[in-house]
Amino acid sequence: MMGAEKAGLGFQAEGEELAPAAGAGSPAPARKMQSLDFEHIGSLAAVAESLSPGSKWRRALTSVRVVIFQAKINVLLPFGPLAVMLHYLTGKHQGWVFLFSLIGITPLAERLGYATEQLACYTGPTIGGLLNATFGNATEMIISIYALKNGMIRVVQQSLLGSILSNMLLVLGCAFFAGGLVHSDRDQVFNKASAVVNSGLLLMAVLGLMFPAVLHFTHSEAHYGKSELALSRFSSCIMLVAYASYLFFQLKTHRSVYSPIGEEEEAIENEGDEKEITQGEAICWLFVLTIWISILSGYLVDAIQGASESLSLPVAFISVILLPIVGNAAEHASAIMFAMKNKLDITLGVAIGSSTQISMFVIPFCVVIGWMMGQQMDLNFQLFETATLFITVLVVAFMLQEGTSNYFKGLMLILCYLIVAASFFVHVDPDATGDN
Repeated sequence: MMGAEKAGLGFQAEGEELAPAAGAGSPAPARKMQSLDFEHIGSLAAVAESLSPGSKWRRALTSVRVVIFQAKINVLLPFGPLAVMLHYLTGKHQGWVFLFSLIGITPLAERLGYATEQLACYTGPTIGGLLNATFGNATEMIISIYALKNGMIRVVQQSLLGSILSNMLLVLGCAFFAGGLVHSDRDQVFNKASAVVNSGLLLMAVLGLMFPAVLHFTHSEAHYGKSELALSRFSSCIMLVAYASYLFFQLKTHRSVYSPIGEEEEAIENEGDEKEITQGEAICWLFVLTIWISILSGYLVDAIQGASESLSLPVAFISVILLPIVGNAAEHASAIMFAMKNKLDITLGVAIGSSTQISMFVIPFCVVIGWMMGQQMDLNFQLFETATLFITVLVVAFMLQEGTSNYFKGLMLILCYLIVAASFFVHVDPDATGDN
């Protein structure tokens, strides 16, 4: 029987060798089927290996090693749990809690930028920048809802305003400055059309914030104390519709408008970027890091309130300057990293996109949430804050109109932010005692 099988195999092999000689164009069906079977078996084996529990554990451990243990800055990670322990064990030393929380957030912000960069390799720069802005603003949204629940309306208004100012001046300025120093031989180029659309949305946000303030301070309300609030709620709904339309415009109908400059060169460059983690792992890490940053930010807010009393700093300065700098740590690290890698379209998506999202979504969303909670959250940010935002939007719009950046533009934005910070340091909020 064995001999017959060998003979049969030999006859089959001999037939396969003679088949091409019989006709030059005739294929070898047996060999083709045999190779296809081997390929099919090999692919099934690869799938089975990837689905095995051992492989999943190895993949998870590799992801943890890459994200947690690969970066040297992660030696600062223990400061986060130390801040939480110090807060509950002592109840005092708010200065140390503030310092430890600040140090603990720094590596988390860097890793959030890394996870976003990995996700951008799969989704592209437009959606990647949008995701980074969204995850970066999650901290502000959580803190704002927590403050709204406690009736701290001015803290919500000032912290959100400060987040817009920080993103537009400090984050974008540092990104332009760092990218300009790394690429000092030429100006960096970005998509001008995308920047113009975002500038228009920011001006629309200023419009929405300006009229309630003007209505209040000119004493021209039809119903005193009610018209201002009603206008704010109506404008907030309109701004939410405008932001939803912007997302549809950006991601659906006019995706070509948001294509990066030198897209072909960037695609070639991205091919060389190593995808160290999968798309699903990147999304999971974004959620995990955002939650941990939000938790530490909560302790940081409580510590800042205690530290402000001992340092005798104005409440407006704490809310507009210090709190947003910490809340925007993720955007800050990500924007600088992308600018240094000459991925300026993602930088703009992070910095300007984040400002647009806060002004056109987070602020109106907080007004609507406050409406549901019974809190009189409105768009009257007071004249000083509204004027500061208006001038900032104009300055940044002029900086972006050419579609190029360099280290000098970044330096000017940073210096403008220092002027704004000094202004709020000497500014006394007239409603500080009323809402705080």
